[in-house]
Amino acid sequence: MNYYNQIKGELMNNEIYKRAKDFSKNRSDLNTYYNVGKMLSEAGKHYGEGIIKEYSIKLTKDLNVKYDMSSLNKMRKFYRLIEKVATASPNLSYSHYIELLPFDDLNKIKYYIKIIEEQNLSVRQLRGKIKNMKD
Repeated sequence: MNYYNQIKGELMNNEIYKRAKDFSKNRSDLNTYYNVGKMLSEAGKHYGEGIIKEYSIKLTKDLNVKYDMSSLNKMRKFYRLIEKVATASPNLSYSHYIELLPFDDLNKIKYYIKIIEEQNLSVRQLRGKIKNMKD
């Protein structure tokens, strides 16, 4: 019996499973935050901007997870960003997109999305690229 090959196979299967799970979780996060952002945008049109604060308090209480106004506003901005760029890239995490939200220039956002995908940048590496471009 070749224990090494069995051990190697087991570890490789685990890595594949983790990557698939991470990809699935990322896709779920992107879909969820897009949908929440869309609903927040629509709710804001009907009930005014104060609805974010109201929902923040209710969600935090009902779900026992802190959903502050900042996080809900980011979801709404994420929705608006994705509407502009046409689709969310499954290669980017929600955290990547959060780093891009401050930009108003759509071309700059598309540029960063492209280099994130081409260079497989982590969020930390993206922050570094953005910082270097500002300097």
